[in-house]
Amino acid sequence: MTRDLAQLGWSPFFSSQFGRFQAEDCQPGRIAIQQKTHYVVVTASGELRAHIAGKLRFTAGSNIDLPVVGDWVAVRKHRQEDRGSIVAVLSRRTKFSRKVAGREDEEQIMASNVDVVFLVNALDETFNLRRLERYHVLAVESGALPVVLLNKADLCDRPADFLQEIQQLTGSSAVHLTSAKRDTGLEILQTYLGVGITGALLGPSGVGKSTIINRLLGMEKLKTSEVRDYDSKGRHTTSHRELVLLPTGGLLIDTPGMRELQLWEGQEGVGETFGDIEELAESCRFRDCRHDTEPGCAVLRALEEGTLDPARFASYAKLQRELEHQMRRSSPTAQAKQKARVKALTSAHKRGSKR
Repeated sequence: MTRDLAQLGWSPFFSSQFGRFQAEDCQPGRIAIQQKTHYVVVTASGELRAHIAGKLRFTAGSNIDLPVVGDWVAVRKHRQEDRGSIVAVLSRRTKFSRKVAGREDEEQIMASNVDVVFLVNALDETFNLRRLERYHVLAVESGALPVVLLNKADLCDRPADFLQEIQQLTGSSAVHLTSAKRDTGLEILQTYLGVGITGALLGPSGVGKSTIINRLLGMEKLKTSEVRDYDSKGRHTTSHRELVLLPTGGLLIDTPGMRELQLWEGQEGVGETFGDIEELAESCRFRDCRHDTEPGCAVLRALEEGTLDPARFASYAKLQRELEHQMRRSSPTAQAKQKARVKALTSAHKRGSKR
């Protein structure tokens, strides 16, 4: 079965990189499934099971140089087989990254070349506003458009109250109510996913990510399981990331639930997610205000007056500490970028103090 690559998200950004691989008997393909020992790559002529060529594995500086779901790659098909070798990964437009779980100081890319990140949360006992803030920071940092989906709205007595609260806390990001189980509200996803547009569903286990994709496909393609009755928590049904093509022409990436989501980068994401706090900080008296005991601190004043939620500020402070720790352990280049941003922020604080 032949397929127009534009339906898979192919664009001049990628075609401009591919010229040198045509002479190497390669064809472009997109990573649809990433598992431990192999990949499924979708090309214009169909699907190939593929492995990483030895040269690519040898020259890769780290795991982030190897293919992930959503990547466009140069793949060489084996003769008389529906198998191939991945010889190169094309530069990514966007990427959704986190720090690897544990103590290792390493970036893990979970999906790439995503246009829209759907942050899926369930309106049941598992709803966690602080977790949503963390997901939103990483989504902004990815370069994709963040959209919040409040799923399982049928389990909530007053879903509109949650909708209003989240809209106030996510800045310009859109927030929508959905119920995958009852197949309501999902039509809104189609407005974001035109032909060749890639979305990714991100969120913890049990929030209904796979069910959403099955509803959009009109078939039970992805395995799902019921959440546990006693704590509303879901099992990790999705064990790998997978890119699927929707009947309407868009694409969606399903991802496993993540127990740990540590920031790799996030200054821009923190600024977007906590714009209200950073705007307050511009009015602090001291440009290097830590919002602790300093006199003339606009943030502390807002906390005392009750106009700033203490839990929200604690979340902001925790993420800032996490970023500072990460930056101290990162490369000199990253440290230079952080210093430049801090300088810009302190200048803004100084202007605010003069006012």
